[in-house]
Amino acid sequence: MDLSIIGSGYVGLVTGACFADVGHNVVCVDNDARKVESLQQGKVPIYEPGLEEIVHRNVSAQRLRFTSSIKEGVDHGQVVFIAVPTPQDADGSVDLSFIEKVAETIKRYNKHGAEFDVVSNPEFLREGCAVADLMQPDRIVIGAQSERAIDLMKKVYEPFMAPILVTDINSAELIKHAANSFLALKISYINAVSAICDASGADVEKVADGIGMDRRIGRNFLNAGIGYGGSCFPKDIAAFIIISEQLGVPFNLLKEVQRINAEQKERFLKVVRDALWVLRDKKIAVWGLTFKPDTDDIRSSVAIDLVADILREGAQVSAYDPKGMDKAREIKAISGARLTSSALEAAENAEALIIATEWTEFCNVDLNTLREKMHTPMVFDGRNIFDPETMRKLGFQYTSIGRPLAKAI
Repeated sequence: MDLSIIGSGYVGLVTGACFADVGHNVVCVDNDARKVESLQQGKVPIYEPGLEEIVHRNVSAQRLRFTSSIKEGVDHGQVVFIAVPTPQDADGSVDLSFIEKVAETIKRYNKHGAEFDVVSNPEFLREGCAVADLMQPDRIVIGAQSERAIDLMKKVYEPFMAPILVTDINSAELIKHAANSFLALKISYINAVSAICDASGADVEKVADGIGMDRRIGRNFLNAGIGYGGSCFPKDIAAFIIISEQLGVPFNLLKEVQRINAEQKERFLKVVRDALWVLRDKKIAVWGLTFKPDTDDIRSSVAIDLVADILREGAQVSAYDPKGMDKAREIKAISGARLTSSALEAAENAEALIIATEWTEFCNVDLNTLREKMHTPMVFDGRNIFDPETMRKLGFQYTSIGRPLAKAI
């Protein structure tokens, strides 16, 4: 099929590339001419495992091309996907102005009054595994009002061999908000449990294992840490709260999810402060700046917030991230941090190390070398990547979240 994707960010680029990889002819549109030129040259502007290879393969096969012309996209596509940003307004609601502008532009090119359908087709892509999520989806949701549109969308997704749920448009849109909010709720739930584990001496990972073995619950998203971030969960929860209030049915449970998430970072910072007494002039290393591993996205990253908070208290920060360094350099709030070329370089002569993102590279570091490089072998593990007993035996002053042999968080 001939498909067009308007918006070539995380969602649009991954979607377009994967659609091309299963045999569709795809045109990706973006209003950033420099991005389009870069993509045409084979340079992928985001890090997403497997994406660059797929883009190169399908550009070479002439199934994928890029343009800055919406008209070209509209002329090409039997189905036109809108994947432009929907940023969060100050009150937490979603700014739909970019979608409206694209819709108005598409309307201008429909000079002959061609019949069309509007479909809500929410994506469920997780950064860091977006390619796998699209190629092997749990489900495909199609919200439509006509059989013609439903049949056309089923044809688009036929190569993916996934369950298809057909709904009305309102239900399809609400599914996305409800799904992300529920996942965030699971994270905040286990983080609240981690505080009880610290107080009682229980092990939050064993508790999570026991909970997750219940097939009704599952183990995913039950990892205690310093909270969720990124471009989806915070925005979708805030939007769902606003939507529910506008409908006269306040969703107060989600406000508690937000509160727990914010409180988890503050609780972690308090432990760091208590251990170091004062942060001013302390040399602190931070491993991880992206909001999660396997992405270069630092939007709404708890790690970035931590660095900014520590800098404001006068600490000297050295930070490293495997993929997020270029984007981190653009963040004014952490401009006072020294960004290093490796994890061990960041830790050199540090009086404390904070692990803020659970990159595999950090899990595999030589711990003896780390201890030797640090001025004081004090580690605050905000993602529970190391074993507390192992760290103690190696001579580290080790603090994690909700686990025995760890200072209470």
